[in-house]
This record gives sequence, structure tokens and C-alpha cells, in this order.
Amino acid sequence: MSTNRLEAFSDGVIAIIITIMVLELRVPHGESMDALTPLIPVFFSYVLSFVYVGIYWNNHHHMLQAVHTVTGSMLWANLHLLFWLSLFPFATSWMGNNHFAMAPSVVYGVVLLMAAIAYWVLQQIIIASQGRDSLLKKAVGGDWKGKVSPMLYLAGIAAAFWSHWVSQGLYVFVALMWLVPDRRIEHLLAGKDAE
Repeated sequence: MSTNRLEAFSDGVIAIIITIMVLELRVPHGESMDALTPLIPVFFSYVLSFVYVGIYWNNHHHMLQAVHTVTGSMLWANLHLLFWLSLFPFATSWMGNNHFAMAPSVVYGVVLLMAAIAYWVLQQIIIASQGRDSLLKKAVGGDWKGKVSPMLYLAGIAAAFWSHWVSQGLYVFVALMWLVPDRRIEHLLAGKDAE
């Protein structure tokens, strides 16, 4: 199987995830600007999650560019990733509607952590299927961001028990770290095409 169906399915699920998240932004009751004040935490949690979903979509797209044949284990690993991403709307809404309280911030961090682990599992399955000369393995290299992110998520989960601001700061920091596009796969594929 080619990657086209896998990528199209994943793109569709991610589009639905973003749609569900934006539908959680309720219209305020009232016509003054003060009516927007209670929605500020909901809006900020939405923005953070939108950025995270966008990062996963972007990196997922680049990763699949290095795949020539899709295996059954890749399909299941991809579904595992989509499962955790599909929990973003729930965790986002709960956290925003409860003003970044401890329990919702912990759950949000757990969802972020599990999505990161699921992405890593998919990446490792792709690398294993490609053998010793894996194009993705060459592109990923040491993957320092992929190793640091789960540690920061764990720190954010722990921090939520004493300061939701520190917790949120760590989640925002990881998002900012990944916001800079990772072009390693793109550059490697461009070099291969030039040969």
C-alpha cells in the first residue's frame, strides 16, 4: 500500500479534531467586551492545542514522505497516534473551561505525553521497516527534541500539582520548541531526488 491513503485518512482525522476544538469556543452571553473575559482561558487552551495539532500534522506529513510502502504495523501505530490526538478536544476544553486547574492540566499533559510516545512508536516502526539504510533514521539523527519533549511533559504534569502556571509554561515551551519547522526529512529527500 502507498502512503496516499494513510496520509489522506490522517489528514481527515486531524481536520475533524481541529473542527471539534473550535466548536468548543462558545459565543459569549452579552454584547460588551467584558463578556469575552471568561472565555480567555478557553481561547488560550484552544490556541495551544491548535499549535500542537498543527505541529503533529506538519511532522507527520514530512515523516510519511520518507515512506515508500505502508505495513500493517504502521497502520496500527498511526491509529494509535490518531487516538491520542483525538483526545485533544476533550483535554483542551476541560482545561480551558476550568481555568487551567490542577486535574485538567495533568490530564492535558498526559495526553501530550502519550501523543509524543505514539509518534515516536510510529517513527520507530517506519525506521525498522526500512532496514539499516533507513532514510528516516538518517533524517531524524539524534532527535534531541523528541527525547527532551517527553521529559518536559512529565515535568509539566508534576508541576501541575503545585503550580498550573509552571505546568502551562512547560507545555507552551515544548510547543515553541517544535514550532520551528524541522526540515531534516525535507532536505534529505531533496538531496536524494537530486542524485
